[in-house]
Amino acid sequence: MTRSVPPMLSTAELRSRIARVPRTTLAHLPTPFEFLPRFSQAISPNGPRVWIKRDDCTGLLFGGNKARHNEFLIADALAQGADLVVWGAGVQSNNCRQTAAACAKVGLDIHLVLGRGKPADGPDIVQGNLLLDHIVGASIEIVEESVGPDLDQKISDVAARFRATGRKVYLWERPVVLPLAALSYALCLAEIVEQSAASGFEPAAVYVSSAGSTGAGVALGAAALGCRFPVKSIAPMTWPWDSQVEMSATANRAAELAGIDTRLAPDDILFITEQLAPGYGQPSDAGLAALTLLARTEGILVEPTYTAKALAGLIADVRVGLFNAGNDCNGQSTDVVFLHTGGTPAIFAEAEMLSERIARKVL
Repeated sequence: MTRSVPPMLSTAELRSRIARVPRTTLAHLPTPFEFLPRFSQAISPNGPRVWIKRDDCTGLLFGGNKARHNEFLIADALAQGADLVVWGAGVQSNNCRQTAAACAKVGLDIHLVLGRGKPADGPDIVQGNLLLDHIVGASIEIVEESVGPDLDQKISDVAARFRATGRKVYLWERPVVLPLAALSYALCLAEIVEQSAASGFEPAAVYVSSAGSTGAGVALGAAALGCRFPVKSIAPMTWPWDSQVEMSATANRAAELAGIDTRLAPDDILFITEQLAPGYGQPSDAGLAALTLLARTEGILVEPTYTAKALAGLIADVRVGLFNAGNDCNGQSTDVVFLHTGGTPAIFAEAEMLSERIARKVL
């Protein structure tokens, strides 16, 4: 039996469906959409034109993809009458930094449970995202658990501790949070479609660093709008709960929330793992080369372990000729889009590593 395909939506129709879900205005939208002429030429003189979607410019304490996410998550917290958000991830979490900023903006308290992944035998350097967490007034608890199931359980235990004191806690729970966050990136994909059309092209591909709700949302948006181009989620990690199965399930739950008929199968998610080495949270040589090239040709920063690896994936595809030497079958220039999801404050916590591994220019 052939699977039925629901009618494709326009960008206006997609926005109308998602507008059914409560949302709080937090981000500077739409974010800029820029052509990268010197970067494109440096990758391959005969390659595609590379454009960048600047979600590092969403606002909320140096920007990033979590500003979009939090428009839906904070709205959900407020709708539930929460007076405290309990959140957590690694010490240099971009997610926690932007969530703390969102809470400051709407007047919610936030308690961050940050996992070091090593024995707590001394103070952490208050730099990068951790410094910003303190500045915006987050209550911070640094624990030994690593990011993963152990830290998730610790966060849940801390939330229970606050509930026992009478606080109305909003907790990061995957079945609720992931589909809400994904809706924000279906909307981002609509922006990309409109901005590309205004610039006179349809993308040959969109690249993004994601193993979760951001990638699920972009994939949902592309499918709902009937886009012909692939969305490539470059994996920063491959944990059991970050997979094609989980991302498609997240996209489908998001679609249900918004009354969108589109459904995705796991194989509809392009989850690329070739750039993952040497591992989660560890910079790669290719990623650092990509970071340096973008900075020195366009004056734009990516961070070392997420967005740099996604950019390296784009560069690798261009250099193996995936985009037919910059021309489609009609002889027109090919254009690809890099979705920059932010995270740049983390770069300051990596100063020693970067000073050792980034080549310095001498005239």
